[in-house]
Amino acid sequence: MSFWKNKRVIVTGGAGFLGSYVVEKLKERGCKNIFIPLVEDYDLTKEKNVIRLYQDYPADIVIHLAAVVGGIGANRENPGKFYYDNLMMGAMLMEYARQFKVGKFVALGTICAYPKFTPIPFKEEDLWNGYPEETNAPYGLAKKMMLVQSQAYRAQYGFNSIFLLPLNLYGPKDNFDPKSSHVIPALIRKFMEAKDRGEEEVVCWGTGKPTRGFLYVEDAAEGILLATEKYNKSDPVNLGTDLEISIRDLAELIGRLCGFKGKIKWDASKPDGQPRRKLDTSRAEREFGFKAKMDFEEGLKRTIEWYEKKIS
Repeated sequence: MSFWKNKRVIVTGGAGFLGSYVVEKLKERGCKNIFIPLVEDYDLTKEKNVIRLYQDYPADIVIHLAAVVGGIGANRENPGKFYYDNLMMGAMLMEYARQFKVGKFVALGTICAYPKFTPIPFKEEDLWNGYPEETNAPYGLAKKMMLVQSQAYRAQYGFNSIFLLPLNLYGPKDNFDPKSSHVIPALIRKFMEAKDRGEEEVVCWGTGKPTRGFLYVEDAAEGILLATEKYNKSDPVNLGTDLEISIRDLAELIGRLCGFKGKIKWDASKPDGQPRRKLDTSRAEREFGFKAKMDFEEGLKRTIEWYEKKIS
């Protein structure tokens, strides 16, 4: 609690899915000076707006969560935009944080930054041992540049920044837009709509063979704040769980929880994405005591319940 007393904090993306939970937890910790730059007021891909942000709100800490992001389909359609916008935001926010003497910069990377064929479980040391999975490589590499910048700035300027690699997030308030949603909200929406229309089958992307891990959004917010409070190195840190579930099993589980009774078919003409994802989370536990708490099935139930209320 005392860490946050009188701290002035900028949370980019603070009005978004993850950001809303981070802001809530900041308030619970007694942080009273929180500034959320809305995209309508501060387009952070433009240098003049980044400078204006730091002029308008001199900050002690910046938690950079804002991202231009989506699922496999959105990544395939927008590789240039996803690369440029995320690269510009990260590079300029960190550079001007340094110039404006911000005390600490917390950069959120992405699990998409890992090489396509990373050994399981993903260890932070493996981050540079290959090229990311092609459909999300531009996004993953743009975010990974913040790690390079963080380490370079610590070495040359003594600038305190950290780089976190969160697992795929899910939970209430997620993005359920079919054009840009990730796998869990996309599947929930698909099964709920099929059930409501009385359809007998649902078609899902890919083969169902790839595996993924998932992190409940509230756990992610807690991990980010623990790292902000206790971690002061530029070595990257995984933020997640040790869960590994196939997309096929995930779809069957979500279908059951949504009350869908029909069949699931797989469209193998659509891309699978990275073959496997499972994290080694030991560094986060060792360095700042983070361990995810939410049971996966319980987290899914809460997400489905939130979505049902939203559409009812």
